Formats: sequence, structure tokens, C-alpha cells
Amino acid sequence: MKNIQILSGIAILALGFTSCKDEKQEKAEKTVESYVMYVDSVKNVAADDLKENWKDVEAEYDRRAANAELALADIKDNTVQTEKINNSKIKYEEFKNSMAATLAPPLTPKQQLRNALFGEGKIGEDMSFNWVNAQNIHNVYQQFVHTVENNKDSYSREDWDEIKLMYEALDSRKNTVEKEGLTSEDNRKIAGLKIKFGPIYTLNRMGAKSEEAAEAKK
Repeated sequence: MKNIQILSGIAILALGFTSCKDEKQEKAEKTVESYVMYVDSVKNVAADDLKENWKDVEAEYDRRAANAELALADIKDNTVQTEKINNSKIKYEEFKNSMAATLAPPLTPKQQLRNALFGEGKIGEDMSFNWVNAQNIHNVYQQFVHTVENNKDSYSREDWDEIKLMYEALDSRKNTVEKEGLTSEDNRKIAGLKIKFGPIYTLNRMGAKSEEAAEAKK
């Protein structure tokens, strides 16, 4: 009789362990589903609303993603859940990349001007011209001077000051590039562009200053 009671006790204890284990696995599965649902729901939120609350969205995503990864350890056969997590990670990164332009802070007028003069993102706040070399410097000067020439009537005095700063920085880079294999042909073409730029800058910068003075008097 005593043996029967002991066996019964062991059986009940084992059943309790199984029940706890099932509850733990069920909770883990729900954690994974919660992560998957969160990613899907974020994609349905208006872009403007996401932009205003993006830090909170990212923090919540990181929390749910971490919990989902930890939950896998409590799922006996987690192949399906692992695939769900991986698929949601891909979805989220793709969505985040598609939101990049919306989430990025608006470009300052100065950065917009630099992008026009040299190309998108070529010159940032560090004003590094290390990407300019003997092979591309003629094209850089050409884009710079032609852009200035095409837009000279729309630049403000501040724009012209920025243009001069960029021009001098490019000239400084040219001094280095000349020692790194700049061809005499490209050097000659650059000299022609520099001669073209001088009068454009002088006349239009003066004109912009005069216009601002006239506006101030009004």
C-alpha cells in the first residue's frame, strides 16, 4: 500500500512538472507571436506617426525581439518559431530601410548646397575631400563650376560665402593631388575652369550683397 502511495505521489509530481513545462512553452510561443504581431502592426502605422515616436518604436522592437530570442530556449521544437523570428527580422529591417528618408532629419540649406556642388553626401560637416584624387579631380571641378554657373542668379550672399569656402577647400586638395599623379592635361582643364569661376563669383556675390542691402532698406 505504501509503495502504491509513493508511486502515485511520483506520478502526480511528474504531471505537475509536465503541466508547468507546457505552460512555460505556451508562454514562450505567445512571446514569439507577440514579437511577430508587433512587426506586422508597425508596418501599418502612418509614417508621420512613426516619425514622431520612432525612438519608442525602436525601443519596444528591441525589447520584444530580445524576449522572443530568449523564449526559443523554452520551446522543445522551435524550428517554426525560429523561422518566424527570422522572417520578422527581415521584414523589420526592410521596413526600417524604406523609412530612412522619412526618419532622416531635413537637410540644412548648407548641406543641400554642398550636395549640389559635389554630389549627394560627398561633403559633410567634416569637410573631408579625401575622396578627391588625381583621376576624378577634373570632374569634381567641372561639376562645381557648372553648378555655380547654372544657379548663380539664385544664390544668396550666405550661399556665395559657402561656395567660396568650398572652392578654397577644393583648391587645397588640388595642391595635394598634383603630387599624386595629376596629368598636365587635367591640370590645364582645371586652370580653365578656375579662370571661368573667378568672375562668376566676384560679380554675383557683389550683386547678392547689393540686393540684400536694398531689401534691408525696405
